[in-house]
Amino acid sequence: MRAKQNHAHKKNGTGHNNHNDQEHFNQEIAAGQSGINDILVNGPDPNALLERDPTTIKEVLSRLKKIEGQVRGVQKMVQDYRSCGDIVIQLAAIKAAINRVGITMLGCHLADHIKNDLDQGRDIKKSLSEFMDIFKKFS
Repeated sequence: MRAKQNHAHKKNGTGHNNHNDQEHFNQEIAAGQSGINDILVNGPDPNALLERDPTTIKEVLSRLKKIEGQVRGVQKMVQDYRSCGDIVIQLAAIKAAINRVGITMLGCHLADHIKNDLDQGRDIKKSLSEFMDIFKKFS
């Protein structure tokens, strides 16, 4: 009987960490959205765009590791029959985090190509066209 009760708690989302998980998910979404909005409003940090910049690489790898942990968390939530609403909130946080990494990588790509074109005296129109193709794949 106890196993059925535990299963029911998990299935209907009344598990012991439900409130704390919800707060964490909301914070992740807010962090993801504010990061995207900051980049869109203020533009990317021009000093952190070069692909080979160790600070940018470290930041991207850190974000990807967090995303990996979030995905594992969602897998566990599904296995534990957690609330579908809680799972959707976590998926939204993952999506926002992936978008932040994608925007950073798009900025790196654009900065590298423009820098290379300018250094070699080439017209940047080809790089911009290529960037738009990649941007369309991301969005």
